[in-house]
Amino acid sequence: MGNSALKSHLETSQKTGVFQLTGKGLVEFPEELQRLTANLRTVDLSSNKIEVLPAAIGNFLQLKSLTLNSNKLTSIPSEMGKLKKLETLSLNGNQLQQLPASLNQLKALRTLCLAGNQLRDFPSGLGTLRQLDLLDLSRNRIQNVPAEVSELQAIEINLNQNQISAVAASVSRCPRLKVLRLEENCLELSSIPLSILGESQVSLLSVEGNLFEVKRMRDLEGYDKYMERFTATKKKFS
Repeated sequence: MGNSALKSHLETSQKTGVFQLTGKGLVEFPEELQRLTANLRTVDLSSNKIEVLPAAIGNFLQLKSLTLNSNKLTSIPSEMGKLKKLETLSLNGNQLQQLPASLNQLKALRTLCLAGNQLRDFPSGLGTLRQLDLLDLSRNRIQNVPAEVSELQAIEINLNQNQISAVAASVSRCPRLKVLRLEENCLELSSIPLSILGESQVSLLSVEGNLFEVKRMRDLEGYDKYMERFTATKKKFS
């Protein structure tokens, strides 16, 4: 990509606060963006070949949305935790195996998308994100949902297409959780905590493509209570 094209992009971004440069084969985070740390609110560098995010990402203090889907990132710098205004962080389709502990400092974060990475463990420490609405961890290699998930404030957690064979019963204590997606995992019927059905806020539990027939859930204790919530939600949106 020519310098003149980048220059015109930068000039536009200075006015709009938005920098979008997708599918251009970039191999690194454009250094020139450093000049706009005071302006930028939205950055989208999806579908490039970026392997490393610089520590200087922590200087973009006005940033509200950062999208880096379909790159080649293997890690995230801990400086990301400085982005106190960030509301959307989307890192789908990279090669991340773990996340920095500093992500739990992103107090304004509402949407965290990490689908299609190489995460083996459910990310820890996200319970401090009180604004979090959506956590997308689909298409990873996660094997279980740990007890500390009960601290999450998310309304929707997407764990489709992982390798999950165990779900902690404490997931039923997630205070705002309405949608729990567990399609195409390794769950047995006995791995579904009954408390999710009988005692949680969850009104959509999606479990197609596991090691049991979904209709067998009807026999589980608490299924009637779950169906009441499911039906009530459906009516609300129909």
